[in-house]
Amino acid sequence: MALTSYTKALGELDVQTLKSVLEEEGFEFVTKPYSHYSAKKGKVNVTVYQKGPKVLVQGTGTEDFVRFTLEPKILGTAELGYEELNNPDWFEPHFGVDESGKGDVLGPLVIAGAYTDKDLAQTLLDMGAMDSKAIKSRKKIAELSKKIKALDGLKYDCIVLKPETYNQLYAKFNNLNRLLAWGHATVYENLKQKQPDCMVGLSDQFANAKVLDYALGQKKIDLKLKQRTKAESDPAVAAASIIARDAFVSWMEEASEEWGMKVPLGASKQVNEFIRDFPEPERMNLIGKLHFKNFS
Repeated sequence: MALTSYTKALGELDVQTLKSVLEEEGFEFVTKPYSHYSAKKGKVNVTVYQKGPKVLVQGTGTEDFVRFTLEPKILGTAELGYEELNNPDWFEPHFGVDESGKGDVLGPLVIAGAYTDKDLAQTLLDMGAMDSKAIKSRKKIAELSKKIKALDGLKYDCIVLKPETYNQLYAKFNNLNRLLAWGHATVYENLKQKQPDCMVGLSDQFANAKVLDYALGQKKIDLKLKQRTKAESDPAVAAASIIARDAFVSWMEEASEEWGMKVPLGASKQVNEFIRDFPEPERMNLIGKLHFKNFS
């Protein structure tokens, strides 16, 4: 399966160097929100985002561009095609867990997990599975989520904590990290039932490692837990990230239809306007995470 999407963190100096290379190679530049620049040539689209910064390469010419332009001229490495050599733990059987909606004032908290092994990890990499935050297209998220869930042998689990349930749990835990740890532990528990022989789990480190260790211990889950920052580079965590994001955005779309007004993402000015204009403020617990300062 040809690689059609690739993302990579860049150094600050790489941003201008890559722009010069794209200009030399005849790329046509266009304006794109939140980016330093975006350029296109033939079957390749290259966007360098301000946040990171990071580069996103898309299109059927992605693999050639990464191998023959990005890696030798900018990154100074040869990683594509050497993932198993450089990251052998990606290809060991393990669970990966990630969440979506944690920083959104409105909507649910969604936590998902996926089981992968050597073959599944390679298939996910070939498919272009990556951290969902790097995929800006709603359509692409939905397509990838559907394909991932249909992969033979890939076990997954996804829990959607609707705002009403989320608010009740937050009142119980009185701490977001403890709530998150409970959610991750619950997904690991469900995954272990589907793939009992898997003994390793990987989560993005969102708090003191002991918080999640304690939550797993409470559920008596026999699992070697790994936690690290930027865990979404791992194929299993990337798959979980995409499944979670798709479920989160789907819920927001359905809620927008149900309430007859668009439920905005994030914590923007539009969120405050939504809260102000919401027709049934006494039912705000059904759509918002009430511990956010936006409600005070």
